[in-house]
Amino acid sequence: MPHISVIMSSYNHDKYISTAIESVLNQTFSDFELIIIDDASKDRTREIIESYTNKDQRIRVLYQKKNKGISCTMNLGLNKATGKHITFIASDDIWYRYKLEKELAILKNDENLVVTSEASIIDDRGNPTGQTFSQIKNAVKRNKSGDIFEELLIGNFVHDLILKRENLKGLKYDEQLKYLNDYKFVVDLSSQYNFFFIPEPLCMYRIHGQNTMASDAENWRRDIIKFGQDVLRKYGRTISNRTKARVCLTMAASFVKLGNREKSREFLFKALKIKPFDWRYLIFLVSYIKNGIGQARKSRCS
Repeated sequence: MPHISVIMSSYNHDKYISTAIESVLNQTFSDFELIIIDDASKDRTREIIESYTNKDQRIRVLYQKKNKGISCTMNLGLNKATGKHITFIASDDIWYRYKLEKELAILKNDENLVVTSEASIIDDRGNPTGQTFSQIKNAVKRNKSGDIFEELLIGNFVHDLILKRENLKGLKYDEQLKYLNDYKFVVDLSSQYNFFFIPEPLCMYRIHGQNTMASDAENWRRDIIKFGQDVLRKYGRTISNRTKARVCLTMAASFVKLGNREKSREFLFKALKIKPFDWRYLIFLVSYIKNGIGQARKSRCS
């Protein structure tokens, strides 16, 4: 049994996957299996993967016949994993050589931690932008170690993680979510375990192509609503009123953008009921009322 299972989901990343695979194979800690799940790529990804499977027996590959999405792909990887610890890498990212070694040194002291690390940002060509993942997520000053459950509910700032596989306890990626599946996965983990953040960048996060949030804003908002509903259902009785109100307000904003003013009003007033004197919610209420008046005038004129 390998010490670590590394799960890589791939889809149409023939420009980057060689670098990602090599960054895993060249780790200073070598007792791992690399499980690659290709989600029916249409480019040269499969050909590239096969060129590596012939060279290194640590690589295990599963090819999807049809594209099923990232959540399904990651869950297949989790089902195949056999290592004591488990970690993940995107097929367009890169690891520094000593990543696993440094993270395992933390887990050696407390194997029930979820260890995360900082990431450097690179562009399409692999050039450093000079930023870190914490910076692009506006999370430089946020608490990233210890009990970070409610901190994460404000917004995700976790890119990389490694933990003991048995501590997953059946936790899977939510296949009902298209974009926020990794966020929900991390939140659910943080509800059970303390995190340890390594401030040194141990991986590189690549930014390239069209921004998905801008190109598919509707499904992003639907994911935000589904995620918020799940948080309120599972954790509504345990999280603070401040966090609960923020979740409600975020859902209200998503509903109004989707044109469902009735649902938006419902969650706005839930937020106001929980935290009636928070200026954020009062500003949203004023904006909501003005927007409603504007829409009513447009309807009368049309």
